[in-house]
Amino acid sequence: MADVIYLSPDEDMPDCGDEMRWLRIEASDDGRFFGSGGSSKANGDWVGYRSLAEDDISIEAALAAAQQWAAKYGVPIIWVQLAP
Repeated sequence: MADVIYLSPDEDMPDCGDEMRWLRIEASDDGRFFGSGGSSKANGDWVGYRSLAEDDISIEAALAAAQQWAAKYGVPIIWVQLAP
């Protein structure tokens, strides 16, 4: 299970570089939470993450979807920004 790190409103996640696995969830002005990320498949191919509309409705739904994807692609940390 990926660790979840909450960022302060003026803080951004560290630069993970091109080879690192990453995932973040960002709050929007309309109360939704959008996830994005990147990792690689077992064969080395890059794979991206973009949250689905049904997962953007709450932080709980966004985190649940992100945790599933992180587990599948070996992402160790989910960075979360709770304020837009």
